[in-house]
Amino acid sequence: MAETLIIRETVDGQEIKPRKVKAAPVQQVRRADPYIWGIYIALLVISVIELFSASSSEVSASNVYMPLIRHGMFLVGGLGLVLLLQNVHYKNISKLATLMALLSLALLLFSNFFGIEINGAQRAIKIAGFTIQPAEIVKYTVVILLARIMGREQTKGGITTKGVISAAIVAVVFAACLWKNGLTNTILLFLVSVAMFLIGGMKWKQFFIVIAIYGVCGGALFMLKYQDEKEDEFDKIGQTVEVATEGNRVGTHKGRIARFIAGVNPDDPIDDYNRQVIFSKIAQANGGVFGQGPGNSRESARLPLAFSDYIYSIIVEDTGLVGGVVLLVLYMMLLARAGRIAYRCSRAIPSFMIMGCAVLIVLQALVHMAIVTGLFPVSGQPLPLISKGGTSVLVMSVAIGTMLSVSRFAVTTGDKKQIKAEQSELPEDMQALNFSNYENSIPR
Repeated sequence: MAETLIIRETVDGQEIKPRKVKAAPVQQVRRADPYIWGIYIALLVISVIELFSASSSEVSASNVYMPLIRHGMFLVGGLGLVLLLQNVHYKNISKLATLMALLSLALLLFSNFFGIEINGAQRAIKIAGFTIQPAEIVKYTVVILLARIMGREQTKGGITTKGVISAAIVAVVFAACLWKNGLTNTILLFLVSVAMFLIGGMKWKQFFIVIAIYGVCGGALFMLKYQDEKEDEFDKIGQTVEVATEGNRVGTHKGRIARFIAGVNPDDPIDDYNRQVIFSKIAQANGGVFGQGPGNSRESARLPLAFSDYIYSIIVEDTGLVGGVVLLVLYMMLLARAGRIAYRCSRAIPSFMIMGCAVLIVLQALVHMAIVTGLFPVSGQPLPLISKGGTSVLVMSVAIGTMLSVSRFAVTTGDKKQIKAEQSELPEDMQALNFSNYENSIPR
């Protein structure tokens, strides 16, 4: 804000009439949101501690510090991306939405046909010793693309029907390509898109349109993919003889659902089908209320994928029910903070961007926790920013960096000068008002 200075001058020892001069305005440097930063750092600390605790099976076969060093390299790389992106204006990230989405789709299609198999599905690309999982990249790029589409198709009271249909078609196209990489990722993408629609003020009529589009396209995809399915045989506890055709995972899906419905009992023999579920439940029971202490997990040596798909069970074993709840609260705080910033944004696109990234992170965390605690059928889904997995860590770090960029550059004060300055800085197709906070969007 400009200040008035009084200049006093003297001539031959006598003071002349003082002059008033306006000082140059002082540019206020806005900082990225400290609460998001705090939650992010807390998740990194938890990741380092718990991954070391959960990696005993790897430690026994190699250097004791090697798993931690490998994971630490990705965490440091992710931190570098966060530091970089918090200084990049959100408009530049949004401008690249279509290009990023197309590139990630190309990687996804390549992995579908030429990728290496992980846990029975073609999900990854091997490049120079590094494994890239395009499915993780797709989820972020689709969020940014949907934010751009819905941010451009705003009307007072919500999103236009054209915007809803366009965004739904984009979600369906990417979900169809994502299907082969995992049913859970496909469902997660649909859930994130629906959450963004609801946050954006979708009307009930539009909601049923989206559900109809998803239902018809999902049904058609199912029939096309599984029309040559062979019959699977299930025993009384839902174990399946997987005789599905090559590349067809319907037997795996049906087996998991059947075993989920049947549940596990203490007297059940441990086999390849229920090993993860049983040892995960043992780990959580062993944690009790306050846990065994970090690094004192017993089940990490027996639980398959304890350092990735089942790391939450090790966290509960180490820190107990209290630690598990604290971690859940951290993720919910991230969502709440993003919601507060999104509501105060004067423009629609940054509001959708920060909420989309927050919903992606938190919803994936909730799905991971639900699988580990037995609320959902078994499926591979990493715990964001904590589980081992280079692609997941880097992509979720990019999502955090995007949220920090919005918190730094989006106008959330209601100051009319700042709102006008932001409007003049943005391209015309990014100037749509955030009608969820209409009073804060229009300078008075």
